[in-house]
Amino acid sequence: MELYITELSKYVITLFIALYTLECFLVFRHQEEERRNGCYIRQNLWMFLVHFSCFLVICFETGKPEYLLFYALQQILLFATIMLFRMIYPRGNRLIVNNMCMLLSIGFVVLSRLSFEKAIKQFFIVTISIITGMLIPYFIRKLKFLKGLTWVYAAVGTAALGVVLILGATTYGSKLSYSIAGLTFQPSEFVKIIFVFFLAGALCESHSFLQIALTAAAAGLHVLILVASKDLGSALIFFVVYVLMVFIATGNWLYLFLGVGGGCGAAALAYRFFSHVQIRVQAWRDPFSCIDGAGYQITQSLFAISSGGWFGMGLFRGTPDAIPFVEADFIFSAVAEELGIVFSMCMILICVSCFIMFMNISMRLQDRFYQLIAFGLGVIYLFQVFLTIGGGTKFIPMTGVTLPLVSYGGSSVLTTLVMFFIIEGLYIIRQEEGARRDKKKKRKRRAKYREEQTAEEEE
Repeated sequence: MELYITELSKYVITLFIALYTLECFLVFRHQEEERRNGCYIRQNLWMFLVHFSCFLVICFETGKPEYLLFYALQQILLFATIMLFRMIYPRGNRLIVNNMCMLLSIGFVVLSRLSFEKAIKQFFIVTISIITGMLIPYFIRKLKFLKGLTWVYAAVGTAALGVVLILGATTYGSKLSYSIAGLTFQPSEFVKIIFVFFLAGALCESHSFLQIALTAAAAGLHVLILVASKDLGSALIFFVVYVLMVFIATGNWLYLFLGVGGGCGAAALAYRFFSHVQIRVQAWRDPFSCIDGAGYQITQSLFAISSGGWFGMGLFRGTPDAIPFVEADFIFSAVAEELGIVFSMCMILICVSCFIMFMNISMRLQDRFYQLIAFGLGVIYLFQVFLTIGGGTKFIPMTGVTLPLVSYGGSSVLTTLVMFFIIEGLYIIRQEEGARRDKKKKRKRRAKYREEQTAEEEE
């Protein structure tokens, strides 16, 4: 019976997530949020059906009642998040919230299959993060002084990264985190957001060469500290975000070309002076030549992806546990193996729809500071998705970056949720700006109509 359910569920789950993904892009047919309600309701339906179908298979495969209880808790959390956000922020963007919940549910499913203990930990972190994050859109709207803290952001970000460099614990040759009262933090995840606020504040003030040079010096200090900590994946993200935000803010192609050239030079130096970079490049170029060593992770990842096929082997039918750190760096491979290539492609498209909405919000904001924040956070999100999936599929060398909202990791999921709620706050600001413009237009039309009426009466 379990075999039939697992086999049939592969196609049912794929159908449901394909329908959900279709709605992600049908949303963009409409400019007004009210006209998108039908898409959002259907999205919620498909999301809960995907979640239900996956946990139905998990319960049949394991026969353990605790998975059923865990599923119920997840349903309560996801439903409460969607409904409460709609009630508290009626002007909010529901596509972002729906996609956030969809990706979280995929993460819960895969982590429950890989490690029930880690799935429980992730659930509690997500719950606390969402409760806290619900306040962020309110503060983004109300705190008007955020633009004036440009160099405070730079100082705080540099100090947080510096603490890791000095006091952080070394993990596999890199200093990534430190612990406070038994809780482990990875500051580079949180500094990403502060870094974007710093760049947005600096670049919206002036585009002079001196301002760009000062901004480059502060950004370079962030990157150098990360390089010294051997956190090269985060250093790459910071560098790319800096180059693209400077280009968007100034529109100067010279800065973009200089950034690309500098990045290529930095990559060559990193390869020359860091042994673990050489190992990763070797594993990327020919992983099968070192399959028993550095190439083991990537070869196992490729085996997993290829064995999954279009519709996957089914939950608990594959061997994702053979991949070291599968729940973090290689979770995409676990998804592809047991849920299939089609499911994985839909998950990627969901991430892309988030990025498109982020860019849409950025372009329609009037305040340059808010525009740059939305753009920078969108770049961080999509580039991190690219690094994770690209590394797991051997498209690029591995960087040790997690897949946002899906991979296991408290700092990563908390940071990504904060980013999503910041974007929601910016979207609400955009909606309020639009409402004010509409009121002004109505007042002008009324005034013009009264003038015409007065002129007719005088005649």
